[in-house]
Amino acid sequence: MKFIALIPLRGGSMSIPRKNIRPLAGRPLCDWVIRAAMDSGVFAQVWVSTDDDEIAAVAARCGALVHRRAPETATATASSESALLDFAKACDWDFDVLALVQATSPLTRPEDFRAAAALFEERGADSLVTTARQHRFRWQSDGTPLNYDPVARPRRQDWSGELVENGAFYFTHRQLLRDTGCRLGGVVAVHEMAPVTAFEIDEPDDWYMLESLARRHGHVPEGRPIRLFVMDVDGVLNDAGFYYSETGEALKKFNTRDGAGLDQLRRAGIERGIITGESTGFAPARARKLGIGRVELGCKNKLPVLDAWRRELGLEWDEIAYIGDDLADIPCIKAAGVGASPRDGQPEVLAAADYVCTIDGGKGAVRDFIRYLAALGRLHGVE
Repeated sequence: MKFIALIPLRGGSMSIPRKNIRPLAGRPLCDWVIRAAMDSGVFAQVWVSTDDDEIAAVAARCGALVHRRAPETATATASSESALLDFAKACDWDFDVLALVQATSPLTRPEDFRAAAALFEERGADSLVTTARQHRFRWQSDGTPLNYDPVARPRRQDWSGELVENGAFYFTHRQLLRDTGCRLGGVVAVHEMAPVTAFEIDEPDDWYMLESLARRHGHVPEGRPIRLFVMDVDGVLNDAGFYYSETGEALKKFNTRDGAGLDQLRRAGIERGIITGESTGFAPARARKLGIGRVELGCKNKLPVLDAWRRELGLEWDEIAYIGDDLADIPCIKAAGVGASPRDGQPEVLAAADYVCTIDGGKGAVRDFIRYLAALGRLHGVE
């Protein structure tokens, strides 16, 4: 059967503004489920349905296809089913099973999608719901117990608990969705996930708990470790501005947070380099302070320099990370295994980058990129 994943991401999140693209443990929230769905091998396509330009751009960089949902399906009162039906009509119902995947469940792993798909087909199911097992005693407000007898209170080890819907994802067969407009019905398969997946991000306090859990239980995409980290200077290590003293002396400001991140790379044995179009002494001075030996000044065509370093070190392109902010950086950003731009990079650079930092250049963008690579598991020895 042809499975397609759909991740609805509204731009108007109320409880946590912009939560769908806010960094969780170094990665946009939506990236956790996009990568898990893609790496599962279950889905012919992974789509994000959104009404928001910024979300669309982030989702595309994460690897998802983007569907521009109808405005009436993206209101605070619109149902998830309305987003499913909007997408189904747009793709002319070209699927056997449509999976509704929730970005608010970042602990979903590829193996969950694989096990659920196998169960769905084995059962000949019409729909599937995900659950997590909980051992909770439930009560009504009038003091009536709902799921146990207080006189014979069971011990945890003697009680199997209850399966609670965790909202991670749902499978719906095309015919069921077409006939009923509902995600669940007919023969319902129940996929049990790890107990920790009972936690979802709905309120601000949930964020901090899930951030810690994602580092331990979330899916980290596979990829070779980064062994060469290269950056531009103006607009990346500094804010691209000049400071002048009363005597006319030109100065530039560098961020110590970036320096701390680059020192982490040094201690982890990761090669670092600078390729810049400027020919002043600012870049060499900062490089000496950071112990960076690879520095190329006055460089307008940067890719040949990066390629020469790559061949000298015997690296593949996917072992290189590059961050830049201007047009001259685009070839290196595209060639590198992971390319990034500060938040205030040129629009063309933002479009080319795999990752757009949450911080402007000169204000900690390099450190932010390093955190992102560490969250991907691409920087061995760096947390």
